[in-house]
Amino acid sequence: MGQPVTFLRSSSPRPGIVRFELNRSVTGMGHEYYNTADDILGDRGVDDLARRLLETNKITSLHIYGSMVTAHLTSSDTTLDELNIAFNDAIGGLYTYYVEGVEVPSDEELMSQVS
Repeated sequence: MGQPVTFLRSSSPRPGIVRFELNRSVTGMGHEYYNTADDILGDRGVDDLARRLLETNKITSLHIYGSMVTAHLTSSDTTLDELNIAFNDAIGGLYTYYVEGVEVPSDEELMSQVS
């Protein structure tokens, strides 16, 4: 359950910078900047996305606005294929809640949480 998040990579005229456009907005109208994992203070979707992307160790900093992610690469040796694989793993399941091995709650269980 949940909406899988997909992305398209777009080029940047500046070396060492890559942009990714997601199929959904994660920040609303706010700009979010992350230079290290210590900059992630919240537990919002955008914070979780930043945490996942920084954990790939392929990027040094992020700027996220709406559905656009701008990433500064850690090394010029990082290939775009490596980056796509790392980002696909980090981004794809961002809003997927019920994965293999997780039991889906019954209607009764869900309704008891509302009451």
